Amino acid sequence: MLSKIRQSIVSHEIFELVQADLKVVEREIGVESIASVEAITTINQYLHAGGGKRLRPILLLLTAKLFGPSNETARQLGAVVEMIHTATLVHDDVIDLAKTRRGRPSINVVWGNHTSVLAGDWLYMQAFQVALRERNFHLLDILISLTQMMVEGELLQLERLQRMDISEADYMELVDRKTASLFSACARLGAIAGGADDVTESRLGDFAWNLGMAFQLVDDILDFTSTEKILGKPAGNDLREGKVTLPMIYALQTATVDERRSIETVIQEGNYEQVPFMHVLKILERHHSISAPMNVPMPLQPKHVSPVLRSPTSPLSEPFKPLWRGLQTVSPDRRRRGSDWRRG
Repeated sequence: MLSKIRQSIVSHEIFELVQADLKVVEREIGVESIASVEAITTINQYLHAGGGKRLRPILLLLTAKLFGPSNETARQLGAVVEMIHTATLVHDDVIDLAKTRRGRPSINVVWGNHTSVLAGDWLYMQAFQVALRERNFHLLDILISLTQMMVEGELLQLERLQRMDISEADYMELVDRKTASLFSACARLGAIAGGADDVTESRLGDFAWNLGMAFQLVDDILDFTSTEKILGKPAGNDLREGKVTLPMIYALQTATVDERRSIETVIQEGNYEQVPFMHVLKILERHHSISAPMNVPMPLQPKHVSPVLRSPTSPLSEPFKPLWRGLQTVSPDRRRRGSDWRRG
């Protein structure tokens, strides 16, 4: 079911709806990546050329289209969210000591950590510079809150690297801050660009938050089950970088002492030289922890989805239907965002 959600997100049908707008977003990113310092421009062009799925601007553009023809505000904001997303990836790669990103050497490998951190900072600031042109405090409030949450998520992840005592609640909190919050902001920004009212904006944000949670569950499963060619990074990379994600959390709950020792070896050494990746994969399969996240019993409540998504008259209702059906089965209920997932 989770893989079907991912396929739906990037399906040709959905992409066609925003293809023309997405080309404008790409051009905008290219223009806004030019800095007065040559090194920053070079790095930004390298990042831009690396491509990506562009899921976040696609989500924003789709949401805006729910309310009418596309407009310049939606396209500008599409560039903004992709630049913010790219900035977080740059900082993540520095923190994780990553070697590759999207099938190419990561910028921290090419230019070093110090320059990469500054390049990520510049992207954040440039994204806000573009957003500021809209002269809309509500947009800026969403983006500032989002950035604070994502930075907090980066710090929490750094604190939890190489730890085997990560709970499901810890994991969900990180996904909330680092992935779902950005998905939610994309939908809210798209709703604002489309002229939606506050209630509809909020409901679309809830829908996209759940979509982001489900998307990350997919991503973390694929990290163990997919290939480097598809992922753009080596399989099993999360554990190599010291990140204990939901499949591993479930496995550790019932793992034997020897199995825990094998997993700890990978985490501490940051490689699969002593413990082969296939050995780790067999541990996950033995404890059914690859399939377990697919059955997370936290159904999405219908009230979280804007009626416009379910309306048969909406021009975009059909592409959203597979997402809606899948999310009803696997996505965490946003009502748990409170004390269950955030502490302190």
